[in-house]
Amino acid sequence: MAGPVLEMRSIGKTFPGVTALSDVNLTVRRGEVHAICGENGAGKSTLMKVLSGVHPHGSYEGEVLFEGEACRFRDIRASERRGVVIIHQELALVPYLSIAENIFLGNEHARRGFVDWTATLRHAADLLRRVGLRDRPQTRVADIGVGKQQLVEIAKALAKEVRLLILDEPTAALNDEDSGKLLDLVLELKNQGITSVIISHKLNEILRVADSVTVLRDGRTVETLDVRDPATTEERIIAGMVGRDLDHRFPERTRYAAPAEEEEPALEIRDWTVHHPIDQHRKVVDGVSLRVRRGEIVGIAGLMGAGRTELAMSVFGRSYGRHAGGTVLKDGREISTRTVPECVEHGIAYVTEDRKHYGLNLIDTVGRNVSLTALGKVARHGVVDEHEERRVAEGFRTSMNIRTPTVFETVGRLSGGNQQKVVLSKWIFAGPDVLILDEPTRGIDVGAKYEIYTVIDRLAAEGKAVVFISSELPELLGMCDRIHTMAAGRLTGEFLRAEATQEALMRCMTADRSGTGGKGNGRTGAGEADER
Repeated sequence: MAGPVLEMRSIGKTFPGVTALSDVNLTVRRGEVHAICGENGAGKSTLMKVLSGVHPHGSYEGEVLFEGEACRFRDIRASERRGVVIIHQELALVPYLSIAENIFLGNEHARRGFVDWTATLRHAADLLRRVGLRDRPQTRVADIGVGKQQLVEIAKALAKEVRLLILDEPTAALNDEDSGKLLDLVLELKNQGITSVIISHKLNEILRVADSVTVLRDGRTVETLDVRDPATTEERIIAGMVGRDLDHRFPERTRYAAPAEEEEPALEIRDWTVHHPIDQHRKVVDGVSLRVRRGEIVGIAGLMGAGRTELAMSVFGRSYGRHAGGTVLKDGREISTRTVPECVEHGIAYVTEDRKHYGLNLIDTVGRNVSLTALGKVARHGVVDEHEERRVAEGFRTSMNIRTPTVFETVGRLSGGNQQKVVLSKWIFAGPDVLILDEPTRGIDVGAKYEIYTVIDRLAAEGKAVVFISSELPELLGMCDRIHTMAAGRLTGEFLRAEATQEALMRCMTADRSGTGGKGNGRTGAGEADER
């Protein structure tokens, strides 16, 4: 067995009011893929920032040994000179520069102060072939997808003669196909002798590529597991992450006792059609109709590009595309949803899939983010009552279990799971009757997921109507009363909870535009009867 290439001994790191790491130990063998798992806030990213010099030597306790030598990295450049390169979850690429310019940014091929473009493009082409990317080096980064941008980041790392590659949630924003390609590349780099450390919440991916798994919990090392051991299962890793067995990954559904006279759905969408914002001849949502009753959780499943997010955003204040037709009814009455304020006034809330760009003000406090959607509730004579705002935020901090020392903490400093709880708190405070949740658990760990599932179940039990959009089929199967499938902008199937399976959902998700991909509970297409 190869000896250690990296040892981190008794690492401790504190921030004002928070202990992020305490006596953490990590050993990574040469040439292996080593995974680090833990709940949001467990200290995974902080540990890697210590290793890569983002948190410089002197700002933490303990010692770091790389290739047998003690390292005292003062910044990222110092770690990169030793061959330690980190790729953060938020990609550090300049969109309006070319692929080649991004690869060598700060590491240019230059002669006498001038960039040697011939050498730059030739070397970039070699690196792109090595990572399996066929785009030309002159292509702008803004013109390629997120999956390819991840490959550009790896090419950038290879240009720095990387010996230890750190990948922080590399597949969080990727679809299944792009995730598979990236993981295959990690294994190929392993064959080339490059050691990798990968942080991920996707345990199935970890078990596919990793040789060892170190579990962190509450800023401490719990254990390191050998993936080749048959006892190393997803359940085993989860137990280490959360400190308890998760016999049930989803809460038992608490049913809403609807009044006998409740007949009309809380939300009904009829024949909703939306065109692409640039290509006006392309329908991204095509004749969609669905109903959601009070106390019901209705899921929407679909592959990338199926039109799920486009449907949600276009209904919520026409935030996407060019509206072509259709109506929205609330409690049986047609309403206007032309603007976001109109939607909020009608009791409709939308939790976006992109919390960092559209869901939160990352440079403001937890308290101010919570009150944003309903400032009138914490204002007197047009002026925000800061004491009332704090009282409301403290209430949500407790009820939602938002892990922050104070509601005056900047949201950008919270973990992903806690940021998501702030987004949910913001919209719950608005007092909606209908919640549209778009990938509400994306990029968060299993423990935080369970807490959010519990919140969603509680909202449904209170009589809220919930639309639940997710790329994770087990999540939809575990949470929803009914599930619609989408493909190419159309609804292609509808399933009751008891009848839905991953296989049946996938058949409908891959259906053609005619909506004949499958049948659930005798309904296909937009939920209408099908007697075939």
